[in-house]
Amino acid sequence: MSEARVALVTGGSRGIGRATAEKLASQGFSVVVNYLAHAEAAEQVVAGIQAAGGQAMAVQADVRSSSSVKAMIDRAEQEWGPVSILVNNAGIARDGLLARMPEEAWRQVIETHLTGAFLCSRAVLRGMLRMRWGRIVNISSVAGLAGNVGQANYAAAKAGLIGLTRTLAREVASRGITVNAVAPGFVDTDMTASLPEAWRAQALSAIPAGQFGSPHDVAAAVAFFVSDEAAYITGQVLSVDGGLGMR
Repeated sequence: MSEARVALVTGGSRGIGRATAEKLASQGFSVVVNYLAHAEAAEQVVAGIQAAGGQAMAVQADVRSSSSVKAMIDRAEQEWGPVSILVNNAGIARDGLLARMPEEAWRQVIETHLTGAFLCSRAVLRGMLRMRWGRIVNISSVAGLAGNVGQANYAAAKAGLIGLTRTLAREVASRGITVNAVAPGFVDTDMTASLPEAWRAQALSAIPAGQFGSPHDVAAAVAFFVSDEAAYITGQVLSVDGGLGMR
């Protein structure tokens, strides 16, 4: 494993982000838990990691803002050194049929998922290039692979992340940096917990495994991609979906 041990998880206060932050901390990484609005939840993640003997800090930043992202990276570097692992997980949903979708709902989702990943990736690359080692993992979605009714903005953003993943992987592969994506299916998070029971039942019927995944299932895939065992894997998309997206 590289000596570079600083990981940044965007949207790290809940769900997949929280599970990923906890997983990376358990493997010895110093983890920056990024959040936008849920300060208390982020501090709870940090407290749990510290109680388990790990090292973490919560940093508020809006990933849609280049200045906010820069301030976050600067703080991480001042505290621990260059960020060597970036997990672009921050995301929101503003669902609705495209014909009635407000422009703001489109912009918010695209800017959070896709522009946020661009800004954060660009901000950490300088340090990774100097180290000649780095791992970037983008959290995409099965919606980005197959589309989903009522989620034109979300699916477009998640599909864009796959294009970003593969392009950046080509650009930095010769410098010891890998860039991969994880595409979760239906995962038990705050977002899916609020769905109507009839919708959840319909979703379950489409999953060959017969159950929703957990955030820890996704975190395990991220942990693999950032490991030395995955050093020769880049530009790939790993679906963690219970077989939902099988062709």
